[in-house]
Amino acid sequence: MKKRYMISTIGAIGAGAIAGYLLKDKESRTQIKEKVEQCIASFTGSHEKHHSLLEDAGIPDQVDHQDLAQFENSKMVSEGSQFGVNYYNEVMDENADHNKDL
Repeated sequence: MKKRYMISTIGAIGAGAIAGYLLKDKESRTQIKEKVEQCIASFTGSHEKHHSLLEDAGIPDQVDHQDLAQFENSKMVSEGSQFGVNYYNEVMDENADHNKDL
């Protein structure tokens, strides 16, 4: 074989071995995925923070994107309802307790 093909083959095998080693744990896969998403976001210029529906329930009047449900939740909170905020706090406390147990 030519030297060029040998070097390419060894490089591909080495890259595959490194990728396999880095992606063997779920935690490291998650970290790598987040880093790649951050790099893509920095190149595309989309640095917006996307909130989940649960996070939006905890901060009803502080989100940039407001759909009809979010608008209604904001309106109820401004009228004194704390259902969405309380629900958010309860779920976050449960998640914190669950994470402590791990």
